[in-house]
Amino acid sequence: MKFYNRKTEIEALKCIEERSVSFPQMTVITGRRRIGKTALIRHAFGKIPFLYFFVARKSEAMLCEELGSIIHEVLHEDLGDFTSFARLFGAIMNLSKRKNFTLVFDEFQNFKYVNESVFSDIQNLWDANKEESQLNLVLCGSVYSMMTKIFDDSEEPLYGRATNRIHLKPFKTATLKEILAEGNANYTPDDLLTLYMLTGGVAKYVEQLVMDKAFTHDNMIRSVFSYGSYFISEGYEMLRDEFGKEYSNYFSVLQAIADGNTERGDIKNATGIEPGGYLDKLEKTYNIVSRHRAYMQPEGSRNVKYFIRDNFLTFWFRFIHKYRSAIEIDNFDYVLDKVMADYNTFSGFILERYFRQRFAEMGCYNMVTNYWKGGEDEIDLIAVNEVEKHLVIAECKRQAKRIDLKRLQERAIDIVAKHRRWTIELKGLSLDDM
Repeated sequence: MKFYNRKTEIEALKCIEERSVSFPQMTVITGRRRIGKTALIRHAFGKIPFLYFFVARKSEAMLCEELGSIIHEVLHEDLGDFTSFARLFGAIMNLSKRKNFTLVFDEFQNFKYVNESVFSDIQNLWDANKEESQLNLVLCGSVYSMMTKIFDDSEEPLYGRATNRIHLKPFKTATLKEILAEGNANYTPDDLLTLYMLTGGVAKYVEQLVMDKAFTHDNMIRSVFSYGSYFISEGYEMLRDEFGKEYSNYFSVLQAIADGNTERGDIKNATGIEPGGYLDKLEKTYNIVSRHRAYMQPEGSRNVKYFIRDNFLTFWFRFIHKYRSAIEIDNFDYVLDKVMADYNTFSGFILERYFRQRFAEMGCYNMVTNYWKGGEDEIDLIAVNEVEKHLVIAECKRQAKRIDLKRLQERAIDIVAKHRRWTIELKGLSLDDM
């Protein structure tokens, strides 16, 4: 698949590369697994010599040998033989005083499993040599909890050392449309919704469907539930490094949420466990779950709901993890029947998410959210422009004929009453509006 979008990120990285000639740069790039961090880095850099190094879970001596070989190949510099990463990085910092180059450590958090002192060694050597250095250092990682701890915990050695921070997000809805149109010029709204539902704009997942030439709703679903499918084990592989051995209860909570149990009491009833501590970590430590308050609810309100942030993980827990037993015996037809029986309901929820994301991408609103009141009077989309005092209140349905603007107006009475001097726009959004 060709490289799409990322114009803003590329421009930022090129500026960082240029600054490194005069001032050393330490750029931290984060983003969920498969989001396209490595592809972005390789696409953005190149004006100065570029060294890419993947931090595998090998012995320290083996990593030193491998990195030394890359330096010799790209920079034509023989720094000597090292078994200590601290000594090798010291030599790299000295080399950067006379040469300007980019050095990327991909999956940087893996140094924890190699030698945890590497983080303090880098900090000491960086602080001691940065005034004379021309190094463009890029530290990239996909394990959110570990990367956050390394760079945001004030007790960690690399806290406050980064000169730039980039968090890579999924493709925007416009990019998904562009990709789908190139593969299927006559794509339907349901084709687009399915692509969004299965991938959430994650580059690797989109690429996988493109390679399978799966550009229609049916073909995409069948691609996911096919023998040897890339997607079947992806949820486990993505979350294994985050949760470690204690994944069972986290998986139970996430499946409960994916099944539509979005309030704490409902999650407890569905799982049989007290979810409070797990929800807190899923939200704050792992960044997998988001905690939503209804529009206009105060900060301390207990009227909250929990959602899985990621479209793919929502789908994975709803249909792949849930029906793992059938998948293990290759009974994909059984799972496909379950998906199709639940598709209209589940895709309706995803459609609401799609429109909230699209309104957020417009750049016209300072808040895009939703509203509910005690489990009733739900409103799918609230878009707020506080500067122009403009409010969009919308109902999202797969079929336009099911939208009832009169009923929407009744549900919005409390909101309208508190925005008397605002311009309020009631809208109906369906598959036809995608």
